Amino acid sequence: MPENLAHKIIAQHLASGDMQPGTEVALTIDQTLTQDVTGTMAFLQFEAMGVPRLRTKLSVSYVDHNMLQTGFESADDHLYLQTTAAKFGAYFSRPGNGICHQVHLERFGIPGQTLLGSDSHTPTCGGLGMLAIGAGGLDVAAAMAGIPLHLSMPKVTLVHLTGTLPPWVSAKDVILELLRRLTVKGGVGRIMEYGGPGVAALSVPERATITNMGAELGATSSLFPSDEQTRSFLRAQQREAHWTPLSADPDADYDDTIELDLGTLQPLVAKPHSPDNVAPAADLRGTRLDQVAIGSCTNSSYRDLMTVAAILDGKRVHPNVGLVIAPGSRQVLRMLADNGALATLIAAGARILEASCGPCIGMGQAPPSGGATLRSFNRNFKGRCGTSDADTYLAGVEVCAASALTGEIADPRLLGDPPAIPAPDTFPADDAMVIPPSEQPGDVGVRRGPNIAPVPARGPLEDTLRGKVLLVTGDNITTDDIMPAGASILPLRSNIPAISQYVFSRLDPDFASRAEHHRGGFVVGGSNYGQGSSREHAALAPMSLGLRAVLARSFARIHHTNLVNFGILPLELPEGQALSQDDDLLIPEARARVQSGRPLAVENLTTGTTFQAACHLTPRQTRIILAGGLLNYIKEGGL
Repeated sequence: MPENLAHKIIAQHLASGDMQPGTEVALTIDQTLTQDVTGTMAFLQFEAMGVPRLRTKLSVSYVDHNMLQTGFESADDHLYLQTTAAKFGAYFSRPGNGICHQVHLERFGIPGQTLLGSDSHTPTCGGLGMLAIGAGGLDVAAAMAGIPLHLSMPKVTLVHLTGTLPPWVSAKDVILELLRRLTVKGGVGRIMEYGGPGVAALSVPERATITNMGAELGATSSLFPSDEQTRSFLRAQQREAHWTPLSADPDADYDDTIELDLGTLQPLVAKPHSPDNVAPAADLRGTRLDQVAIGSCTNSSYRDLMTVAAILDGKRVHPNVGLVIAPGSRQVLRMLADNGALATLIAAGARILEASCGPCIGMGQAPPSGGATLRSFNRNFKGRCGTSDADTYLAGVEVCAASALTGEIADPRLLGDPPAIPAPDTFPADDAMVIPPSEQPGDVGVRRGPNIAPVPARGPLEDTLRGKVLLVTGDNITTDDIMPAGASILPLRSNIPAISQYVFSRLDPDFASRAEHHRGGFVVGGSNYGQGSSREHAALAPMSLGLRAVLARSFARIHHTNLVNFGILPLELPEGQALSQDDDLLIPEARARVQSGRPLAVENLTTGTTFQAACHLTPRQTRIILAGGLLNYIKEGGL
């Protein structure tokens, strides 16, 4: 039978399971990536497994998120990551080398291989033809130990592209259009595979922008074929030997198809406070801005920043707007410096940040109170920018650069002819800031700062669960809502007792103290609970506060897995069933019902009512929950 590309790669990496949507499959993992915010805990968990050396083909530990060293914590974490990488067999990308997804695309991604990363935007490398998946750090630690990734077999959606992008329309507008159509829940349980005649004209950096923001659709992964565009990119990166042609078979089957004529698109903007709240830039003209920020793993490539430099050449940023630019990698920054584009950006009034995630993860450059910021990033959740009452808009670099000149959201089509940015024949392949693992790992001592705490754990699932409803939330609760980022919180990622004090702090500043007072309890959510990043801290920190279960209408994929990995029951709340904060809940026979796959009876002792809550787990997830989490399960000999 003709096969689509996703099925071809999955079949080549299938360790167990049947490739039927909804059934559990296990995939062997070729490569992993971690970054400093999630990687410290991932390597602590890897150490706890007692495996002496990584068992992947390649693993890279990046430092790109936690770059503001306002205290010793971040610097200590970086030393921990550098020494664990040397000891256990990972490459270490030093601070300043760039954002993990951009650098991995440039220097390490290989078409047809599998990549698991402790960051939700790991599917960026799908732009190269990799099956790249984001996951919680514990799943990545398990993959580094040689344990296959277990997940529910996704459906595969074909996004059939026709036509070509009009002038001033970019790859960012492709993914924003899909978000407008499908919403942030539209890709849940799916791989978005791009095909059709429109693919051929999209460069690898453009494809990577699209696959990067597939995470905002909730997709398991996003995937482009490996073709002559891929070959040209890898040749320019001096890695042509890694190229192999990969594509879907003619007449391959898909679970569904989305038709998208690139020629019909226009510059788009995501309005506050969700990436799917999309409108044409032309409709938002005149919206006043205080700040424009360009960069992130979505739009910080050489092509992106050369486009910005061409737009700003000979002009000045509007006096009421602060423009900040963060190159995606040291490679990009060096090329801008060598060809004079960096001088052009500086002369225009841009502030140049280091090659890092920076303001995308809330590490500096917060806009003013009540202000408005336009960003070429991937998320605009409320408060993520660092200012709780600011409005955050998302757009491609063309809209951002035009808006930086006018002081308000602008339609770049009014600027005349767009700049032509030719792809480089050669990129500088300088990996001096990537440190290979030690050839004598026994001589490496792991550096642990005082902020690094042991991995917390809980015991097996109890027979009876009882506790208060600690918080009732709405739909589309994000991992930023559960476990915020930002400069004051991120340095605590390796210290769960400390960071747990910030759980739900933006929704309810008293949540942590109330959870500690009641010795844990329950949280109630709506649909798509836990959307957003892969941060397992959004499950790990609540677990340390005693959270026993989350009752929600539905769950985002990665967060559902993270809850299971840390022994927290993900229970599905029946439609129409209401709960209130401080309700006293009792779940009897919890262990027996989970083991048998039956719904759990939830008794509301406050109202005197009882309802049934489903708990959809695979057989393996059932064993993990019963053990009290994945780390317990692995230590007991589970795989």
